Amino acid sequence: MAIKRTDSSNPDFQYLVQFLDQDLAVRDGDEHAFYHQFNLIDQLKNCVLFYENEKPVACGAFKKFENDTVEIKRMFVLPEYRGNGYASKVLAELEIWAKNEGFQYGVLETGLKQPEAIALYKKNGYNLIPNYGQYIDIENSVCYKKEL
Repeated sequence: MAIKRTDSSNPDFQYLVQFLDQDLAVRDGDEHAFYHQFNLIDQLKNCVLFYENEKPVACGAFKKFENDTVEIKRMFVLPEYRGNGYASKVLAELEIWAKNEGFQYGVLETGLKQPEAIALYKKNGYNLIPNYGQYIDIENSVCYKKEL
């Protein structure tokens, strides 16, 4: 198992995000276009990849949200590798990196149609907050925050 810090120009990150987007298109249905516009990866500078036997199996990213806060984005684990703690490890690496960059908080948005993600974030200490920004009044969205 290996972990790599990179940015969104990394082909392995782009490879995993393709699968993430396919999964979200199915889960989100008609709402996918709305969410997709906020998940472009062309300028993500802080991305994490997890490898198993040199194969990219999990990813995540963060971007600056406010002066002291990052937004966690693009979390994904290939289906055949789920249940092995990869998502928590990616999340922990993102949090360490963000904290080392001087950020104090992490926020994120996920969907009610992603119960695995909700469980992951709760398990890792994220607390439900009112929906922020573009997610205000979006019924399928739930937002979380954690002190890093």
